[in-house]
Amino acid sequence: MAPMPTMPEDHVETAHPSPSNAYDKIAEGYAAENETSLANAYYERPAMLELAGDVTGRRILDAGCGSGPLFSALRDRGAIVTGIDASAGMLELARRRLGADADLRVADLAGPLPFPDGAFDDVIASLVLHYLEDWGPTLAELRRVLKPGGRLLVSVDHPFVIPLMRHRAGEKPSYFGTRNRIEKWTMGGQTSQMSFWDRPLHAMTEAFTAAGFRISVISEPPFVPEARELFPEEFREITGPRFLSFLFFVLEAG
Repeated sequence: MAPMPTMPEDHVETAHPSPSNAYDKIAEGYAAENETSLANAYYERPAMLELAGDVTGRRILDAGCGSGPLFSALRDRGAIVTGIDASAGMLELARRRLGADADLRVADLAGPLPFPDGAFDDVIASLVLHYLEDWGPTLAELRRVLKPGGRLLVSVDHPFVIPLMRHRAGEKPSYFGTRNRIEKWTMGGQTSQMSFWDRPLHAMTEAFTAAGFRISVISEPPFVPEARELFPEEFREITGPRFLSFLFFVLEAG
């Protein structure tokens, strides 16, 4: 997810867009945006790598790997990485970046994963769970493919962002409950309709614990220092080292 969230549509009459089809259409433009954007390159990805720590020799599943920037960074740090994504278009770009020997597979996080029990030391789900209405089956599968004591690292849209935006617009937002949000993204000259599911913090934590995870970290990390100089307009009204964007979790498989 590169752009910041926009207003949600609580009542959507059309079918929810398929994330894989949506990303196939904007794959080239999204990958280019992801490389240099404030939200991805100077906030989310550095924060995720910091939470991952020393990954030398660890078997890591990059769940929702997109065009592969996080996969590449983890591999450079000595991890043994497997990447999955529902978008064949994004995986084609990842293959170009990572080489023919990279372990990349088309897989939908809403369904069963093509891995045996306990296959990974870590799973990283970077900005992907908020595409799913029901986290239960997905978290159960991620728990299954983790070894006992393995880690699930998650980043999602911060649950306070959309209610805050709506409040500032003079509305009375509904924070509790799971709500669908539709956005139109235009990248590389192509437009796709993207579907997200916003949920309150308690729904997130309850889903994690119900799936057998122990929450060890909840983080609202700072952006990297050089971001302020590179994006002066975005930081015109931000004086501190943090802004409201994504929320991060480190979970341990019981």
